[in-house]
Amino acid sequence: MSNPNQFGLDLGEGAPSADIQIDPEEVRAELREILAEARSANGQCPWDRRTFQYHKTVFPQMSNWLPDEEAAQLRLEFQTEIERIEALLAA
Repeated sequence: MSNPNQFGLDLGEGAPSADIQIDPEEVRAELREILAEARSANGQCPWDRRTFQYHKTVFPQMSNWLPDEEAAQLRLEFQTEIERIEALLAA
């Protein structure tokens, strides 16, 4: 008989484990890398359509692991780049 938690698939009820530790430095580094990729867009999107949609969804959520002011600033900068990329794609 297999364990329902095998391979990280918790099929039971309840809240997610509180054991998850998020390193703000790792989150910050990843967000800055994504933002740098967005800023590098020159005439075309730096990602395929699926990755573009993923970043549009996940970036704001990931920023919530950072202090409020920093998260808000990163979201603003990212949204500015997203709007610029969308304008490039529409042209």
